[in-house]
Amino acid sequence: MSAIKRISSRDNPFFKSLHKLSSSGRERRQAGQTLLDGAHLLHAFLDTGNKPLHLLINEQALQDAEIAALLETCPDVPTTQLDDALFAQLSELKTPNGLLALVAIPPARVEVAHSQFALLLEDIQDPGNLGSILRSAAAAGCDAVFLSQACADAWSPKVLRAGMGGHFALSLHESADLLQVAAGFTGKILAASLQADKSLYDSNLRGKLAFAIGNEGAGLSPALQESVQQHFIIPMPGKVESLNAAAAAAVCLFEAVRQRL
Repeated sequence: MSAIKRISSRDNPFFKSLHKLSSSGRERRQAGQTLLDGAHLLHAFLDTGNKPLHLLINEQALQDAEIAALLETCPDVPTTQLDDALFAQLSELKTPNGLLALVAIPPARVEVAHSQFALLLEDIQDPGNLGSILRSAAAAGCDAVFLSQACADAWSPKVLRAGMGGHFALSLHESADLLQVAAGFTGKILAASLQADKSLYDSNLRGKLAFAIGNEGAGLSPALQESVQQHFIIPMPGKVESLNAAAAAAVCLFEAVRQRL
């Protein structure tokens, strides 16, 4: 393992750059980098065959067997130990787990014309919702997710934590023009609608398809609704009007999985 440097001052230029990355989506976009918080996310990233740019630990990390083993798998990656107070400023966890990884944000690799099973996400603004949707999409076998400009930052710490590594199994297209995506998608695009008379469970979800999921409060925009080839309703015999966006996405994705199996 490479020699471990130590940073104890908040005025250190490298720490300042890390703090900007942890707190600013604009900085992440400009740098093309983000921070992964914890061993689970780093494992998921390493499984893609990529290596982090830098590893960051606190004092307790070297006593953790899982973290020590991860450091051994990255012998050529620079490692820096931060004082606990500095480390805590970069982690959103109340009790930081001791490991952060600076990584390059993976480029989108599946273009819309080649996607077989996709999501179009319009203005999903809650980071927890977005992360949960990405986790479900990865678990269901989606290959691409297209996010409108008003979606939450997919590579923010909160979304990454909720995604639990699902990001790295997907081709993520941020700030996508969803009308152009809909026009370029060569399969069928479906969306839930309370006005639909056909059930999700009576819809044919085999073959090349995409689900369009709208904003938590406003739903899909009228323009994107018109780009959808088929609308369906999710039967809800209970006394609620609608599902959370992440829950609705999961229901749709796994009904498609059930039919495909």
